[in-house]
Amino acid sequence: MTSVRQLLGHKGNVVHTISPNTTVLEALRVMAEHDVGALVVLDDGEVMGVVSERDYARKVILKGKASVDTPVSQIMSGVVFSVTSKATVDECMTLMTEHRVRHLPVIENGQLSGIISIGDVVKAIIGRQQHEIEELEQYITGSR
Repeated sequence: MTSVRQLLGHKGNVVHTISPNTTVLEALRVMAEHDVGALVVLDDGEVMGVVSERDYARKVILKGKASVDTPVSQIMSGVVFSVTSKATVDECMTLMTEHRVRHLPVIENGQLSGIISIGDVVKAIIGRQQHEIEELEQYITGSR
């Protein structure tokens, strides 16, 4: 069973963060600069929320707000679902599906230590399934 620790071992622990008072426009610049779809919102080292491109589309553009003067705190997802590095990929998928979130901050001992996206989880599940298929094919053909 693949764990979040293993995922982060392949992916890395870099998490791009932003302050809740930062403008949405600046958040979009940071996302574009780092080619990510979401940022963790930190205030004094504490995770306050997650802001994503989806939040921008639904809470700024569709509501006629201006990204140049709207703070991230007004559009971020304030309820944060997170995991520890001990969580499994299957647990992450369940949490993401049940709560309809695409990003899970990884929190260890109260500190942000990574972030897992739905893409990371799907890639890990597909990799595991491919490995299982190969093992079954070897078993069936007797080439093992």
